[in-house]
Amino acid sequence: MSDQSSLKSKKEQVHALRETGYVVVQGLVPPERCEAMRAVARRQLLEAAAPVEFEADLKYPGAPDSKDAPGGHTVRRLLDAYARDPLFSEWATSPEVRGWMELYFGEAPYLSRAHHNCVMTKHPAYGSLTGWHRDVRYWAFERDDLVSAWVALGSETVENGGLWFVPMSHKLPFTSERFDDAKFFRSDLPENAALIRTAVSPELKAGDVVFFHCNTVHSAGKNLTDQVKFSLVYTYRGASNAALPGTRSASKAEVALV
Repeated sequence: MSDQSSLKSKKEQVHALRETGYVVVQGLVPPERCEAMRAVARRQLLEAAAPVEFEADLKYPGAPDSKDAPGGHTVRRLLDAYARDPLFSEWATSPEVRGWMELYFGEAPYLSRAHHNCVMTKHPAYGSLTGWHRDVRYWAFERDDLVSAWVALGSETVENGGLWFVPMSHKLPFTSERFDDAKFFRSDLPENAALIRTAVSPELKAGDVVFFHCNTVHSAGKNLTDQVKFSLVYTYRGASNAALPGTRSASKAEVALV
């Protein structure tokens, strides 16, 4: 693909993200790189290499009640992916990602190390489902305008707990009553249920990347297969959209994509 056609394609992808709240870019991660990152993730999961987050820590539906319960040491996330292995950090700041984020934000992009920045694992037996939510619920920046890049390190489908997105939900001005005390989108409300019925679950192949807005309502189901699912996810902001001082969002040094 020529540089000109590549730029046009990228502009179309950014437009789709702005309009729909998410966009799938197929094959953005080359097969060799994807397989190498998956191999690192498998090894580090087997070692439960710190820092990690366990399903029992989250207590989401389907998770073990405690670390002493059956499945209590099932890993949910391998945290701080940026520092875990050069393969992860190199992709996070790669020219492919930098160029995409520069086009979206129209300014220099920064990688947040306080949010996402992890390898998500979803296990068959004790991998819990994730309720409907907006990622920005616990984030604190000057503007609610951040983009996450979710890399499928293997195939992702409804059967193994793939993502679901509510199209165009990033544009909707929800009141606080539409969310519960944990800031999950309330599926018991008729107006919310009507939106959830419009949700789409894009099927992903290894190396596909989903870019999605921090205000897009999304969820993920349980893994009904017999294989662990691996995904790598990072979050980015534009240079002018700083984290608010004293908040979790400002708790870790960010990485400038230069």
